[in-house]
Amino acid sequence: MPYDNLICLHDSYAREFEAKVVYVGDSYVVLDKTAFYPTGGGQPHDTGKLLVGEGEAAKVYEVVDVTKEGNEENPTVKHFLSGELPQIGATVKGEINWDRRYKLMRLHTAIHLIDAVILRNHQEAFITGSNIYEDRARFDLDWPELKREDLQSLEDEVNEEVAKRRDVVVKFLPREQALSLPGLARTRPGQELLSQLNWVRVVEIVGLDQQMDGGTHVKNTAEIGRIKFEKFENKGKHNKRVEITLS
Repeated sequence: MPYDNLICLHDSYAREFEAKVVYVGDSYVVLDKTAFYPTGGGQPHDTGKLLVGEGEAAKVYEVVDVTKEGNEENPTVKHFLSGELPQIGATVKGEINWDRRYKLMRLHTAIHLIDAVILRNHQEAFITGSNIYEDRARFDLDWPELKREDLQSLEDEVNEEVAKRRDVVVKFLPREQALSLPGLARTRPGQELLSQLNWVRVVEIVGLDQQMDGGTHVKNTAEIGRIKFEKFENKGKHNKRVEITLS
């Protein structure tokens, strides 16, 4: 199975896990598996703790950053810690900062839903990029005719979809099957990556959308809450930026 060492890509709701330290760097450790999400695809990394030992005697290491490098399907994930580091071979218990993770999950699924609604309802427009923060997200649009006064109508459209309580599922497809499905990758870098992978991770909002994606998501659109379009910037004819929050 691809992405075997990344528990979070198979189960976004995994909050705790056990693993072994397989490498120790200057300020980071590599584990044989992890539920910590490494920065990527516009989604920030997880934070949390690694614990060695049991009960009150357990040694606690704060995870302050998580990155990945190497093979996309089996990457090396670096857990950067504050202070000293555990030893190679140590068994650790990982604990995710769930409040942070869940906010990011909701925002990431919200961006996918907005992208799908725009693609379906407004063929003259498409999202060109996005970025997620702990308390908000933003997306950039190529939509020359979009004006600030149009945002309320678009906000109503996306919240109608949220209310339909669509399931969100993750699946792994062999490259040949993924290439036969139109629209899985909507940017040029994404299309190039799609052609290189042996297995493609797809996030599907059932009945609405499916995209190649490497992030964490909620199980149902009802978990997103209400999407609020907060800010609008006209950065040029082909670049409109919208910022969202959730309630």
